[in-house]
Amino acid sequence: TKQSLENKFWCQSLQWAERLLFRDRPMDTARIAVVGAGVIGLSTAICISKLVPGCSVTIISDKFTPDTTSDVAAGMLIPHIYPDTPIHTLKRWFKDTFDHLYAIACSAEAADAGVHLVSGWQIFQSIPAEEVPFWADVVLGFRKMTEAELKKFPQHVFGQAFTTLKCETSAYLSWLEKRIKESGGLLLTRRLGNLWELQPSFDIVVNCTGLGSRQLAGDPTISPVRGQVLQVQAPWVKHFIRDGSGLTYIYPGASHVTLGGTRQKGDWNLSPDAQISRDIFSRCCVLEPSLHRACITKEKVGLRPVRPGVRLQKELLAHGGQRLPVVHHYGHGSGGISVHWGSAMEAARLVSECVQARRTPSPTSKL
Repeated sequence: TKQSLENKFWCQSLQWAERLLFRDRPMDTARIAVVGAGVIGLSTAICISKLVPGCSVTIISDKFTPDTTSDVAAGMLIPHIYPDTPIHTLKRWFKDTFDHLYAIACSAEAADAGVHLVSGWQIFQSIPAEEVPFWADVVLGFRKMTEAELKKFPQHVFGQAFTTLKCETSAYLSWLEKRIKESGGLLLTRRLGNLWELQPSFDIVVNCTGLGSRQLAGDPTISPVRGQVLQVQAPWVKHFIRDGSGLTYIYPGASHVTLGGTRQKGDWNLSPDAQISRDIFSRCCVLEPSLHRACITKEKVGLRPVRPGVRLQKELLAHGGQRLPVVHHYGHGSGGISVHWGSAMEAARLVSECVQARRTPSPTSKL
């Protein structure tokens, strides 16, 4: 059957990968599979290769850049709050991510990685409960907007000015893939029916599949929040503008300006909606009237993997006397770019604990 032929090919490809990976490695090499090739999966794979000595890393996904959800993201570092993730944890992830990307932005790699600084304003139609957000001392030059600046936005009464970082996500994903290959990692294209398929070819599995975790991890708490954005040619727009609600934003990038957006809960439709595009363009023109002259070059849709909090934990799968340690790392919603490196470092630490447990002989009882 077609399925059995696919499984045979899959096993052969894994055997080839194992021979390639373990050719020059010691026998106790920990074979780690990272499932998912968005920004969460790729960054986790790199952090594992850096933090866990004596391991091999293989990324398995049915989609790679430019076809991932991360490729649709505007890539601005402005963190989002998750009801079930503590603020102090979120701030640590954000700071680690900001520091990581800031170092890239200040290096010769900046253009290849698609990472750059961008300044602008976050504006509010009413004064927010927190005039100084938890991340204010992580971004650069955070301050309250002046009255003169607010005159540009007559419908808004309060604003924050700061400099943050922006990722050109497709360029950044390609850059991460290159780093993985340079460190000896493998990228394999495969759609999985369940995580158990990876046993016994791998010792530890890291689940970074986002919405795929509804099936692969049996998680009913994760659901899509549809986001539609426009890419326009407007090289005269140099500052970002974000409405405090997060629904309307203008994010200038290296080659285009991203206009957004939408937050459609439970909507799985990946096709752009022409009426929504007109609405986004109209809302953004209210904030930046010069956009009336902009030329729309692309409409894009992505499904954000949203749950009450990021799932970052270990699980031990058992089947017929066999065991497979899994580290789950998914559910970042619309804030994945803002915290990806910090949470990936934490996921890598959990993987390191799994590797240590595997290499530590279990005590046997004495009779």
